[in-house]
Amino acid sequence: MTNPLIPGITAAEQDVLYQKLNEYNLKKASFKEVGAYLVVLPRADCPRYSLWIYSPLPERQSIFYIFDLSEDIHEALRMASTLCYYSPRPLSLVEYNAKRMQNKGDDIISFGKYHGHYLHEILRIDPGYLTWIAFKFTPRIPKQERFAQIARIYHSVYIDILQRKAKQPPAGRFLGKEGEKVTDLTLTVLSVRLEDDPYKTQVRGTTPYFYVRQILRLKDTSGNLVTFRVNSRTASRHSCQLPAVEHAYRTDETVHIASARIAGTYTIGKNKWTRLNYVKFHP
Repeated sequence: MTNPLIPGITAAEQDVLYQKLNEYNLKKASFKEVGAYLVVLPRADCPRYSLWIYSPLPERQSIFYIFDLSEDIHEALRMASTLCYYSPRPLSLVEYNAKRMQNKGDDIISFGKYHGHYLHEILRIDPGYLTWIAFKFTPRIPKQERFAQIARIYHSVYIDILQRKAKQPPAGRFLGKEGEKVTDLTLTVLSVRLEDDPYKTQVRGTTPYFYVRQILRLKDTSGNLVTFRVNSRTASRHSCQLPAVEHAYRTDETVHIASARIAGTYTIGKNKWTRLNYVKFHP
């Protein structure tokens, strides 16, 4: 298979990328036996690289879309190689082939709660339902037999994702025990969620006054995960909308904390979270 030219990078950078890709594939099985993951180059109607799977099983179309990656080739390959790391399938960089990759409608669900949706959508939102289609659904016509076969291909992608998650080490550690004091933290905001404080929100006459709080999720320089609330001191006339005088935190913003107390710790999946209160910021 000829390596395609990668847009937007030099020939030297391209050679390095293909060398790393060859090293990545050294211990992988043959694509003729197990198939392959394909990173497809951007095209006019799709500026992002995208991830597809080639399977040697179906008799007709054998390449199926999974999801879009990034517009940057380095980030796209990082995302794809991370997802496929524990899979026996090799990873290849290819150009879009309209004849072999154009959707024929064979993977559209024609029944049940996801009627009209594609199997690649169900892979993301409800893999359990995808598993049911792959192994419990009874085809009644030849078209449905192919549909179930495609579902089993997507299910194999789900298994590869599960293997990666199962072998990932736990993310971070707790910053301490409940009640302990922590000082001099430098954190990066991962996400911000707004909610109304139900205890302070009130109605004066016929006018509602909302006290909005920001629920921050952050990480420190070691990747340890932290969360805490920032309460608004000023009322807002609109639900879940910060007044202009309040500081609105943004994703990727750096936050410097002088001191705080550990309110509790909890685990979600393999991620360990430390919840803080009595947070005092550096001036």
